[in-house]
Amino acid sequence: MKAKLWTIFGPICAALVLLAGLFFSPIDFHLVNQKEISQAATSMSAQVIKGNAIKNRAFEEKHYVPFFGSSELSRISAFHPSTLAEKYQRGYVPFLLGAPGTQSLTHFLMLQSMGKELSDKKIVFVLSPQWFVPTGVTTDYFDRYFSKQQTYQWLAQLTTINQEDQYFAKRLLNYQMVQKDWLLYPALQKVANGQYPSHLQLLASQLMENFYKHEDQLFGGLDLISKQEPIEKAKRILPKAYSYEKLDQLAYQIGSKRVGNTPFMIDRHYYQHKIRPLLHELKGAQQTFDYRYSPEFSDFELVLATMAKYHIQPLFIIPPVNQEWSNYTGLSQEMLQQFAEKIKFQLTSQGFTNIADFTNQANTPYFLQDTIHLGWRGWLASDQYIRPFLMQSMVNQAPKYKIQDYFFSNQWQEANPTQLQILNKTA
Repeated sequence: MKAKLWTIFGPICAALVLLAGLFFSPIDFHLVNQKEISQAATSMSAQVIKGNAIKNRAFEEKHYVPFFGSSELSRISAFHPSTLAEKYQRGYVPFLLGAPGTQSLTHFLMLQSMGKELSDKKIVFVLSPQWFVPTGVTTDYFDRYFSKQQTYQWLAQLTTINQEDQYFAKRLLNYQMVQKDWLLYPALQKVANGQYPSHLQLLASQLMENFYKHEDQLFGGLDLISKQEPIEKAKRILPKAYSYEKLDQLAYQIGSKRVGNTPFMIDRHYYQHKIRPLLHELKGAQQTFDYRYSPEFSDFELVLATMAKYHIQPLFIIPPVNQEWSNYTGLSQEMLQQFAEKIKFQLTSQGFTNIADFTNQANTPYFLQDTIHLGWRGWLASDQYIRPFLMQSMVNQAPKYKIQDYFFSNQWQEANPTQLQILNKTA
């Protein structure tokens, strides 16, 4: 009887053991192809964001450039970076790494997971004021984009425990998804306390990284929905030769047509579906919003520290918030200007000087497509920074960054932007 059972179930058990062995092994499946990379560049897929196989393979090639951000990257138009780069054959291809809800913790994990591929290269980073709410990234958005693969990779590669590592571990421990992971949680507790994970925990981290790596290699390309079709359509309306003046006139015309007589200078479709049903509820609803004090400032410092570690040269773009909309909702433009001053202080005091600050364009017609997202003229204005930044050669010497642990502190998170001169002396 036992022999018969083994005859039936033995091969199944052996196959499962073999499959498990393959998944936990360090063997690399190398299944990514050029079609998947091309599709992934504009898909903004959550699996690509959380995985390594496709995006890391893309950045082994010089012409793919990561564009980090959030929901603004998804709005394809004739002036979107992907459209302009393709139409005018710039020699670089934007690879969009962001989606609605992706913030600094997600971007940090992505950056550290592909540091080798991005070493001594340029990137573009759209930095949204709306990330900097009092609690930082929400649980829903954290859960949606949290990558166990990249986190186990980070753990497995730890060589020393510094303040950056402790801060990141403490931040992760705040989220239930991490608290429920019986392997990850105790290892992060050790790091948060300044202790090196045990040999067993590091071995488990390596095994789990291998498991998620193989899962990513096999299934990471299944939900790719390329935006190439709308890019092709958008390209047709652009002039053959690049001319800022002609393009700005065209952006104005398209914006005017898309907005029409809609209140707040907002795209009609967005207004009808997102704003109008809640219009009365939103009047004055943002009077208490404040982006000057947030743990996101220290989460963002993780991003900067990783850029410094790998000598990455970033261009930061800071979008405005629609002036007419902020007047209606009570969102303070003065507060937004102070936020911009604070984040620029954090950047420039550590050697990050490529910044396109558009917070003073809040009242420029058709600069934004809706309430907060870069629109026709906004992307074109951004292109005046993106184009020369990406098409110029890298500097001969590695950028001289000066990462300061001060920016991981609660003191910085709660620092008043009106006292930056005092902070400059204490930082």
